[in-house]
Amino acid sequence: MTLDEGVIKYVSDWTPGAPLEQDELTELIAWRDRLHQAQLIGLYPNGIGYGNISLRRSVHSFVVSGTQTGHLAQTTPHHYTLVDTWDIDRNTLHCTGPIQASSESLTHAALYDYSDAIQAVIHIHNRPLWQRGQGVLPTTAASVPYGTPAMAYEMKRLLDGSDLMQTRILIMAGHEEGVLVFGPTLEAAAQVLFQHLDN
Repeated sequence: MTLDEGVIKYVSDWTPGAPLEQDELTELIAWRDRLHQAQLIGLYPNGIGYGNISLRRSVHSFVVSGTQTGHLAQTTPHHYTLVDTWDIDRNTLHCTGPIQASSESLTHAALYDYSDAIQAVIHIHNRPLWQRGQGVLPTTAASVPYGTPAMAYEMKRLLDGSDLMQTRILIMAGHEEGVLVFGPTLEAAAQVLFQHLDN
């Protein structure tokens, strides 16, 4: 695990604000905490957090887990933020809430940009799935680091050039242990993940 893992690489424009309402986040919190329990989101022994989760809120916004929250077994609305503007070409992202958006938020944004059918994104770490999935499942170029415009462009490349819209799972070759799934709901995205974990 490199030392820059978990570090925000885009230009983050954060407006501190109140958390979203609990009832709007109930499902997101439940799935995030379940994934943490399964050690798919968490904290490495070196103190670096991993994994994040988001849910589309509108055509041009989504709610995502905050940066540096991997250590938390249970989360509250204070651990999520609303991303409402982004520019992948300029490597910028704006969020409003009690915490800054996850370091992987630009990648989530690229998926939401691509299709309205994508309503939820889950990014986890799992070494066995990451190793066996490379080159078998849609896989990002190994030279592309997480959280960068290049990774966001890799989303579009894979969506355009592979069966990713059908499989809804990809391996991040340049992001050690990184796996990303998406779907029309959080439950649908999680189902894809657990199907592949069980194989």
